[in-house]
Amino acid sequence: MNYHAYYPIDVVNGEGTRCTLFVSGCEHQCKGCYNQSTWRVDSGHLFTKELEDQIIADLNDTRIRRRGLSLSGGDPLHPANLFAIKKLVQRVKLECPDKDIWLWTGYTLKSLSPAQRAIVQQIDVLIDGKFEQDKKDLTLKWRGSSNQMIYWVRDFG
Repeated sequence: MNYHAYYPIDVVNGEGTRCTLFVSGCEHQCKGCYNQSTWRVDSGHLFTKELEDQIIADLNDTRIRRRGLSLSGGDPLHPANLFAIKKLVQRVKLECPDKDIWLWTGYTLKSLSPAQRAIVQQIDVLIDGKFEQDKKDLTLKWRGSSNQMIYWVRDFG
C-alpha cells in the first residue's frame, strides 16, 4: 500500500485530536475531488512497518490526548489497500483499545465486498459514498456532499 500523507496531530478529520493517514488509490475519481493526487495506487510513498509503528506510538503518546485514528485518501477500502488497512486496524484495536477509528470511503455500505466489510466491522465510524459535486454542502460535518452518510458502526455491534 502507498500513502500520501500522515498527520500525527489533526483536529479536522473526526472528533477530537487524531492521527490521520491519507492512503493512495481510488477508483471512484469523483468530479470535484479535493484530493485527486491520491487516485493512483502507486502514487505517494510506500507504507512501511516503521510508519505503522509510528502511528501506534503516536496514538499511545500521553503528551497529547488523541482520540483516535482517521483513515482517508484516496480510499482505504480500495482493493489494493485492504491487506495493509486490515492489519493496521487490527493492530490499533489490540494496542490502542481506548482509541476509535474513523474511515472515509467512496463505496457505499451496501456495496461493500466481504473483505471490505471485515474491516468496517472493526472500526467505529464509517463515512461512505462518493463525493457528488452537485450535492456539495460546506455546512456538513466530516463530509463533502449530502449523499454521504455517517455510520456509527460501534452502535451496530
